[in-house]
Amino acid sequence: MRIVLVEDDEGVSNAIAEFLRANGHAPTQLRFGADALTRHREADVILLDLGLPDADGLDVLRKLRRVTEVPVLILTARSDERSVVRGLRWGADDYLVKPVRAGEMLARIEAVSRRAVLREQPPPAEVRVADVRIDLDARRVYVAGAEVELTGKEFDLLAALAARRGSAVSRQRLMDEVWGDAYVAVSRSLDVHIAQLRAKIGRPELFVTIRGFGYRFGEE
Repeated sequence: MRIVLVEDDEGVSNAIAEFLRANGHAPTQLRFGADALTRHREADVILLDLGLPDADGLDVLRKLRRVTEVPVLILTARSDERSVVRGLRWGADDYLVKPVRAGEMLARIEAVSRRAVLREQPPPAEVRVADVRIDLDARRVYVAGAEVELTGKEFDLLAALAARRGSAVSRQRLMDEVWGDAYVAVSRSLDVHIAQLRAKIGRPELFVTIRGFGYRFGEE
C-alpha cells in the first residue's frame, strides 16, 4: 500500500516509515503540508501530523477534502477534544494520538483502506443528459446525434463533471483532476474551459455555476 506520511519530526517520521516498510507498505515521507496538497495522488492512505512547519494540519485536511477522498489518518500529539472533533468533522477517517502503538496504527491503516475500497464505485462508461451523450471510454461526445469535437482538456473537464452528474463539484477538485494541481493551476483556465464547453455543446443550461463553490452538470 502506498502511504504518504506527513510528519516534520525526522526521527518520528523515519521510525514510522521503517515500520511500514517492514510490514510490506511503501511510505513516502513529507515534511510540509504544501507537499501533501500536491502529492496526494501518490497515496492510498495519508498519515497527517497536525503540527507542521508551514501550515496547521487541520487546514491541510480541509484542503485535501476539497480535492480527494483518499483516506486520511491524523497522527498527532493533540489530544484535546476540540481538535479530535474538528479533525473527524472535517473529513479525517481516523484520529490517533501520539505516542501510538505501532500495531494499532497498522490495524487502523488497514481498516480505513478496506472501507475506502467498499466506498469506491466504478465510473460509468456513458452518461446521457437531455440529448447529450458522453462516451467516457471512447472520449466522444454527441449532441442530438451529431458528434461534437472537443480538445483533450475540454473533454477531461466534461468527463469530471459528467461522472458526477447532478452533483456539485468544487473548483479545487476539477482543477486537481484536469490540470493536476488544485493549488497551483490557474483557476481562470477553469472558467474559460467551462465557457468553451457551453458554446460547443450548445446546452449552456446544463453547466450550472454554484457561486463560491464550483459547477454542476445536469438538468435542474
